[in-house]
Amino acid sequence: MVSENSSCTSLIFTYGTLKRGFSNHVLLQDLMRTGDAVFKGSYQTMEKYPLVCGPYRVPFLLNMPGSGHRVTGELYAVSSRGLARVDELEGTNRGHYERLPILLIPAGYGYESGNNKENEEDQAVLTRAAAGGITCAAEAYYAHKSFEKEMWMKNGGKGFGIYSDKEAKGYVKRKDRPQDLSFLDHVRIFISSPSD
Repeated sequence: MVSENSSCTSLIFTYGTLKRGFSNHVLLQDLMRTGDAVFKGSYQTMEKYPLVCGPYRVPFLLNMPGSGHRVTGELYAVSSRGLARVDELEGTNRGHYERLPILLIPAGYGYESGNNKENEEDQAVLTRAAAGGITCAAEAYYAHKSFEKEMWMKNGGKGFGIYSDKEAKGYVKRKDRPQDLSFLDHVRIFISSPSD
């Protein structure tokens, strides 16, 4: 395990291609090598959120609490330099994603393996987590508000709880995408194209 680094003070929740085993995790690996990131563990959102795929199977968390599923991902502590590099990857200054607060609990807290029911038991677990002080305030990269509702409708109001190999199948790396259009152009084309 990587040792703690006092300069890594910002907590970011990753749910897609920045996670271990996915294509953009190389950025976090680089940040961990330089002491600008520390892996904190697997976490889930306290509330349900839509997690969907957009153009090129790019994952988007939508800032629409109460819809979707409790999303599972990874929590990292990053330095200010690390945060700037992740912001750049996520296009926060280009209108791709917005880094906003999110409440998390450790993944699987209070559940038997494979028994993550979303009912009264689910609510009881969340209440115990909040009362027990194991919640964690972090930030996540949400789809930019300028297209989040359209992205939710394009996905038929359905999302998933974890970005896995199944959801990532067909993901196209940035360098392999057509370069004559901006990413926001690709998002607009995706949203306006007929559904399958």
